[in-house]
Amino acid sequence: MTVPPTIVAPSILAADFARLADEVRAVEGAADWLHVDVMDNHFVPNLTIGLPVVQSLRAATQLPFDVHLMIEDPRRWAPGYADAGAYNVTFHAEACDDPVALAKDLRSAGAKAGLAIDRDTPIEPYLELLPSFDTLLIMTIKAGFGGQRFIPQLLEKVRAARRHVAAGHLELRIEVDGGIAADTIEQAAAAGADAFVAGTAVYGADDPAEAVRRLRALAERAISGA
Repeated sequence: MTVPPTIVAPSILAADFARLADEVRAVEGAADWLHVDVMDNHFVPNLTIGLPVVQSLRAATQLPFDVHLMIEDPRRWAPGYADAGAYNVTFHAEACDDPVALAKDLRSAGAKAGLAIDRDTPIEPYLELLPSFDTLLIMTIKAGFGGQRFIPQLLEKVRAARRHVAAGHLELRIEVDGGIAADTIEQAAAAGADAFVAGTAVYGADDPAEAVRRLRALAERAISGA
């Protein structure tokens, strides 16, 4: 199988919400995806943005939207993000009693389907569901807030997922989210991740586009040496 190109997805959770369109344009030409964290203050104890903001931003950029739903009842809400033009819509395994059915709905609506696994959730019960998904997002922090410290022990889930993907010859992105920065991205890449969400490491930099390019170079170096 060919090795897919490395994906770096800046998270607008770390951007200036008063200047979201400008912040998105600041990473155009460097970022692969734009990561959009949707939180409902129920599934996680934080409230961010929702569908109207995603719809408005969709008109401001050509970047593919990687929407991460940290919400209750994703079966009700997730297809709306696909209809709004999201490239990939990821929902949490912990919030959905039939992940495969929702994945089918998302694909029918024209989006890629992603499954997210939070910090305290074992990955093993979900490995057999992966053929129904395009993306597996493994949290390397506890979902809910940006700026947290990377937890390297959670990379064991990435290694387990990568072994499963390789054994089954699956076409699946393995994405990591949480504390990804210049000093952690190589560990995640070496463990088997090929898509990387970075918030503070991008939007806290003087030059967000250059920060994206540097992160991608570090990840690709680790992948080529793995």
